[in-house]
Amino acid sequence: MQIDIISVLPELLESPLQHSMMKRAQEKGLLTIRIHHLRKWAVNEYGQVDDYQYGGGAGMVMMCEPLAKAIEELSAEAPFEEIIYLTPDGERLQQKTVNSLSLKKRLLLICGHYKGIDDRIRQHFVTKEISVGDYVLSGGEMPAAILTDAIGRLLPGVLNDETSALTDSFQDNLLAPPVYTRPVDFRGWKVPDILMSGDHKKIDEWRHEQSIERTQTRRPDLMDE
Repeated sequence: MQIDIISVLPELLESPLQHSMMKRAQEKGLLTIRIHHLRKWAVNEYGQVDDYQYGGGAGMVMMCEPLAKAIEELSAEAPFEEIIYLTPDGERLQQKTVNSLSLKKRLLLICGHYKGIDDRIRQHFVTKEISVGDYVLSGGEMPAAILTDAIGRLLPGVLNDETSALTDSFQDNLLAPPVYTRPVDFRGWKVPDILMSGDHKKIDEWRHEQSIERTQTRRPDLMDE
């Protein structure tokens, strides 16, 4: 899979995408991440990529021309299956969306900044808009890193145990059950006996029951879905 990211602050993406699972995915050749500085396509020698918004109001807007040129140049190499704009008013990111995107081969992510991007780019180029939550960040770089990480870890061969991703929270609209490791007894706080029983059928049943109980308590909205 290849993920291209357009940003006015590409340095914000360097560390999150060069460590842990994302580093492993790239080293194994399972994921290619390319970060593009939007100022490469600036409208003048000063590197301008934003301007005042029509109609007045506070905040600058990312201009059409640099974004259109960037998208068209990158798309000319090979078409993108999705061109995704990270924005607070997009579809809220859910695991089912991540699962679907992980099956794609080529994605383009656009990181918004300032007051956002000229709406004509959204109308004519963007195929999907995603929000990582009902709050506003300084830009789309962190959401892009989140989305890339969520997708990348699902690619076959990235995780040491590929079944691990199948038991994550939200995969079946349930939260993950509690987990424990050594020691069995820490300060009198003990691991549930069932996990020490060796009866994997009963352990699976216990974990499923715990997932349902935890979801009902913490995220009853998921049960409704």
